[in-house]
Amino acid sequence: MPVSSKQEILTLLSAHAARIQQYGVTKYGLFGSFVRDDAHVDSDVDILVEFDPPQKTFDNFIQLAFFLEELLGCQVDLITTDALSPYIGPRILQEVEYVSCENTDFASTNNCCPCGIGRRTGFVNA
Repeated sequence: MPVSSKQEILTLLSAHAARIQQYGVTKYGLFGSFVRDDAHVDSDVDILVEFDPPQKTFDNFIQLAFFLEELLGCQVDLITTDALSPYIGPRILQEVEYVSCENTDFASTNNCCPCGIGRRTGFVNA
């Protein structure tokens, strides 16, 4: 059954952080219609990911996409930070809600992910 809410997606992504990181992911977050609360029954899930450079491979990307689609029960639009367009990238970076980062020290007072971009969700795993 496909996911139906932002909270459900963030909970699943958080619960499977260790598996997601096995693909070389150092940072990932949700953006798009589920974050904006305008998702429909047939909406895909938009996820922004950043890979550790030595582990950024086609195989890891594809295997991660397959895993996420199976986990969430719907189509996933997986975008890497390197692939962000200069036109729409700033909007994505502004609305993304990160789930996990390498650095989980939230000393920042601006409610941002430790990477300095995006809002934190409270769903952070090491």
